Formats: sequence, C-alpha cells, structure tokens
Amino acid sequence: MCGATGEVRLDGQTPDVGAVSAMAEAMAPRGPDGAGVWSQDRVALGHRRLKIIDLTEAGGQPMVDSDLGLAVCWNGCIYNYKQLRRELTEHGYRFFSHSDTEVLLKAYHHWGDRFVDRLFGMFAFAIVERDSGRVLLG
Repeated sequence: MCGATGEVRLDGQTPDVGAVSAMAEAMAPRGPDGAGVWSQDRVALGHRRLKIIDLTEAGGQPMVDSDLGLAVCWNGCIYNYKQLRRELTEHGYRFFSHSDTEVLLKAYHHWGDRFVDRLFGMFAFAIVERDSGRVLLG
C-alpha cells in the first residue's frame, strides 16, 4: 500500500515542503519503491510508492501532466482503469505512462468532478489545478 500526504495553505502562506517531505519519509514502509514531493503556490503533495501497476518511473507520484495543468497524488485501486483508458483514448487523450494514476488525471480533465462516478474501486486522492489553484480531495 502506498502513502500520500500533503499540505494546503488557506492563509496565503507557502506550505512547509520540508515537513511534507518528512511526512512522506515517515511512510517509507508503506511505499518502499519510490518517493516524491511536489509543490506549487499554496499546495504541497508527498507520496511513497509501492509499485503495482506500471513499474517504470513514468508511474511515479505526485504525477504532473503539464499539458493538462494538473497534478495528482493518490492511493487505491481502480478496477476499471483499463476500460477508462480506452474511453479516454477514443476521446483523443494520449498517455505517457501505463499507470492508473494518469487515468485519474485525464478522467478528471475530461469528465470534471463527476469523473468519480465512473471509478470502480477504492481510493483517496488530491488533484490540483495549476491555473486556478483548485484542490479537489476525494
């Protein structure tokens, strides 16, 4: 099981990236295969990875899709991610990884907040919109 952590500042200050990194490090036993920290403006996300799907570094987290202006940190299992990937490909989305993580990003971009209605599984996530600064927790 992976581990996810983060900080969202509502007071206009920048998050304590060092603290988020330390929190991610404290979860090392949950995700011994990789670690990552990402921050922008008032949000910092941290992750510990247990590689299950897409064993390459392309599946690492927090995952950022610069073209879509989105970042995500999550943990869980989406049982129908392959089906969703096919649907999104039919809608013109191109994928840079084989991970279910990237499917979450593109599904959110395509279907908006209601993308969770299409997910079959168990999960927790934080998605950050670069341009608006919006943070969606689910």
